[in-house]
Amino acid sequence: MNIKHLTMATVGAALAFTAFAATSAQAQGAQEIPALVYRTGPFAPNGVSIADGYSDYYTLINERDGGVNGVKFNVTECDTAYKTDRGVECYDRIAKGTTVVSPYSTGITYALIEKATADKVPILSMGYGRTSAADGRVFPYVFNFPATYWSQATSVIQHIANEEGGLAKLKGQNFAFIYLDHPYGREPIATLDVLADKFGFTYDKYPVPTGSMTEQKSIWLQIRRSKPEYAIMWGWGAMNSTAIKEAAAIKFPMDHFIGNWWSGDEADVTPAGMDAKGYKAATFNGVGDRYGVYADLQDFVYSKGLAAGSGDRKGRVLYNRGLINAVYVVEAVRTAQAKFGKRVMTGEEVRWGLENLNLTAAQIKDLGLKGLAPPVRVTCENHEGDNPAILIQQWNGSEWEIKTDWIPAMSDVVRPLIEQDAAQYAKENNITPRSCS
Repeated sequence: MNIKHLTMATVGAALAFTAFAATSAQAQGAQEIPALVYRTGPFAPNGVSIADGYSDYYTLINERDGGVNGVKFNVTECDTAYKTDRGVECYDRIAKGTTVVSPYSTGITYALIEKATADKVPILSMGYGRTSAADGRVFPYVFNFPATYWSQATSVIQHIANEEGGLAKLKGQNFAFIYLDHPYGREPIATLDVLADKFGFTYDKYPVPTGSMTEQKSIWLQIRRSKPEYAIMWGWGAMNSTAIKEAAAIKFPMDHFIGNWWSGDEADVTPAGMDAKGYKAATFNGVGDRYGVYADLQDFVYSKGLAAGSGDRKGRVLYNRGLINAVYVVEAVRTAQAKFGKRVMTGEEVRWGLENLNLTAAQIKDLGLKGLAPPVRVTCENHEGDNPAILIQQWNGSEWEIKTDWIPAMSDVVRPLIEQDAAQYAKENNITPRSCS
C-alpha cells in the first residue's frame, strides 16, 4: 500500500500530486482511501494511534490477501491538526470522487455533511459526528455505527445505575459533566437533560475551552466543593490527561470518574502515573493485542517494516479503533462488490455497501476480531446499527481491563430524539426523507 502524506504547507504541489496519484491509482485498479488524520497539533497523541491503526489494516489486506477480490487499497493522508477549516480543505484535495471519508472530528463531520452528500461520498463517522445522522432516511450518506454519542450517554448512565443498585437509585444524585467546549463535547448534553428529567438526577456542566485544555484547576476546585457522586468526561487530547491529574489532586475517587470512548486511551492515563489507577472509560472495541488479527499483522506488516508511523502503537485503544474503522470500510467494499462486481467501487456503491453491512459474530471471528470489534448490522433507516452498546474499561495502573459485559443503549430514549432532530434538519434544509420500504 502506498501511503501518501499531505500537509497544508504543500498546497499547490499536493493538489497536483493528489490528482496525478488518484488517476494513477484508478488506472492500476486501486480503491482510493482518503485519510483525514492529525499527526500534528494538540490532539496528536490520540490522532497518531488512530491514523496508524487505520493504515496498517489496509496494508494487511493488501499484503496478505492482495486486496479485496484483487482490488488493492491506496491510502492518502492529509493532516487536519483537528481543525475544521483544514479538514474541509483536506476533503476538497483528496476525498472527492473516492470511496469513503472518515473525518475523525465532530466539527469536520458537521462541516462536510452537505458537501459530501452532494459529491456522493459517504461519511463514516464511527462513534462521533452528528448523532441524528443515524436516521438514514434524512442522511443517506452519513454513517455513525456501531454506536452514537447519545446512545453512549445512556449506557454510561446505565452503568452508574448498575453500580448503585438500579435506575431508581439515580434519583437525587448529582454528577459533574466535564466536556470540551466544542461541537463534540456539547453533543450529548440534550440527551443527558432528558435522562436527568427521566431519572431524577442533576448534573453540573464544566466546559473546557479548546484553547486552554490544560488549565482546569478552577473546575476541579468547584468539583471538590460540590462533591458529585460521579464525574463524566467528554474530553479529547491534552484535556483528558489534565483532568485525570487534577481529579487525583483533589482525591476524587477514580472509580467514580468515567470518560467517554475518546477519553480512554493510554495517552490519557499514563501522564498521571499510578494516580490514574481505577479511572474508567467507555469503549466499543477491545483493548490490547491479544486477538487473532495481530498474528497476521505481525507476519505481513510489522515484520516487513510496513507499519505506519513509528510502528509502536499496536494494541493501544485508539490504534485498535482506527483498525476497526478500516475493517468496516474493507467489508463495506466487499459487500458492495458482491452486488456491483469485483472491481473498484464508486462512492455511491460503497454507500450501498455500508448501508447493507451485516457483520455477524461468526464473521467477526473469521476475521480474527473476536473480542476486538462488535458485530454490526446497518439498515436504510438506522445508520447507527441495530445493537448500539458499550463496554466499560478500567485502568489498573499499567493497562486497560474490560470490566463489564456489553451495556445496551436505551434506544427507547435515543431513537425518538434522533428522529425528531433529523426531521427538524430535513425541514430546515428542504429535504424530503426517502422511503426505506
